[in-house]
Amino acid sequence: QVQLVESGGGLVQAGGSLRLSCAASGSFFSINAMGWYRQAPGKQRELVAIINSGDSTNYADSVKGRFTISRDNAKNTVYLQMNSLKPEDTAVYYCRVVVDIIDYWGQGTQVTVSS
Repeated sequence: QVQLVESGGGLVQAGGSLRLSCAASGSFFSINAMGWYRQAPGKQRELVAIINSGDSTNYADSVKGRFTISRDNAKNTVYLQMNSLKPEDTAVYYCRVVVDIIDYWGQGTQVTVSS
């Protein structure tokens, strides 16, 4: 079994920054892709950013140039550095980790950006 613990959400003013973390623990062989998704009220969950085991990244167009995803394999942790935050970035952010061939999701962390 794999556990994911997210941290770093909160309330920030527009233009500010936040850094999200998601740490995976448990018994597993390898972590493949790690990513962040978000879901705003009344909207579907959407991909924000993803990084694979070779450190290739992919971002939603809406966050390119503002958000940076990274991972620390020694700590089994994925990060999302969010800069120049906008009110439309307000959502619950979920991390997703592919361990071996199985998807795991974090519990979600609220990010609120005030105008």
